[in-house]
Amino acid sequence: MVKELMYDPIFLSMKSEVATKEDLQVAEDLLDTLIAHKDGCVGMAANMIGVRKRIIAFDNEGTYMVMFNPEIIKKSEPYETEEGCLSLLGGPRKCKRYKSIKVQWQTSEMQTRIKTFTDFPAQIIQHEIDHCDGNLI
Repeated sequence: MVKELMYDPIFLSMKSEVATKEDLQVAEDLLDTLIAHKDGCVGMAANMIGVRKRIIAFDNEGTYMVMFNPEIIKKSEPYETEEGCLSLLGGPRKCKRYKSIKVQWQTSEMQTRIKTFTDFPAQIIQHEIDHCDGNLI
């Protein structure tokens, strides 16, 4: 179900809690909401729909992907960029990102996965993990 977006910077700056199998509906709602906003958004974290759980959804080069409890375990090649955010008012803001990241996460079946992402998918994942950590750009 498509949910309303959260704009409260105080809520968005709070750390998200570990997601469990009981949060599958949150992941579905998050994906539905991301798809509804696909014209102006490539990734979302659960706190953007008002749920403080470590779940992200994003467009991984044309295929939507959902991660439970994502953590960056390795990063390389830092660079400066500017990003916008659907849940933050105003224009793009400067931030530091890494061209390559290794991410550990859980699937919807709570199986652990590890994969290296590069370029734009890596940037999206970093932005959404920042949301989970309560970091606003």
